[in-house]
Amino acid sequence: MTGTPQMPEASVVADAPPGNWVDRFAPHSTRPYLRLSRADRPIGTWLLLIPCFWGLALAASADPAGYRLFDLWILVGCTLGAGLMRGAGCTWNDITDRDFDGAVARTKSRPIPSGQVSVRQALVWMVAQALLAAAILFTFNATAILLGIASLALVLIYPFAKRFTWWPQVFLGFAFNWGALVAWAAHSGNIGLAPFVLWLSGIAWTLFYDTIYAHQDKEDDALIGVKSTARLFGDANSKAWLRGFMVATVLLMTIAVLLALLLTGAALPKLLLALIGVWGFGWHMTWQLTRLDTTNSVGCLTLFRSNRDAGFIPALFLAGSALL
Repeated sequence: MTGTPQMPEASVVADAPPGNWVDRFAPHSTRPYLRLSRADRPIGTWLLLIPCFWGLALAASADPAGYRLFDLWILVGCTLGAGLMRGAGCTWNDITDRDFDGAVARTKSRPIPSGQVSVRQALVWMVAQALLAAAILFTFNATAILLGIASLALVLIYPFAKRFTWWPQVFLGFAFNWGALVAWAAHSGNIGLAPFVLWLSGIAWTLFYDTIYAHQDKEDDALIGVKSTARLFGDANSKAWLRGFMVATVLLMTIAVLLALLLTGAALPKLLLALIGVWGFGWHMTWQLTRLDTTNSVGCLTLFRSNRDAGFIPALFLAGSALL
């Protein structure tokens, strides 16, 4: 019988969305590397990129001159850089977690534990992605470049956090929201209290969505000794903690907007439009909580992925505020 050869089932990653573009269209030789970078699961890239949108839009909204032509490149550069650095970070995560991943049903089919890619090949791939991201970063100003370089320490530490703390999501939040600081600095050339508070808001948001995500793995994590906020809070207390993270996210982002816009004398319509976006963000997280069942892994994954849409709400309203 002739026909197009089918990809061996063993090479498909179990926790990737079925029918993703990597499994369907990418050349077979590139698939293990694209899977290392989580190109088959773009939600993580969105969650890394969205804080960049926040930082750029809030900086432009606080700037009396509004957007500048170079902001178009900042937008493109952050988009490309987020994809590359998320890929490099995930590759590093899979290198350090290869023994853990091999012991968990959901992750044992990933490229390294399944033998599709060696550790040496993964290291080369990680460095290549990081160098491309660095080439983009060096087109920004000095403050943004220094902040971008500083983020490498957070990327390197995060995979080990779940081994020594019940709060690894905090370390993820440090790294995943650093783009808010970089994008602000790329536009304004400086850093201040407003972007710092915006970064803290993003950390609270990461605690919210990644605790939901971690509920998928809490049984396996308990067996292999991996810590997480999902295990720390348990099914009984998670909603109360998540509600607190939601309130902290909205409150801190509100303060960031007030600091950025009131101190620059922004007009009331700009301020109100930005705040509507922040409060819409809070509404979406409230909606997630009403539908959360921490014992339903499929439902947790669906809600986790919905945070791309949640994060876009303030991004769009902040962008609109800057255009007023």
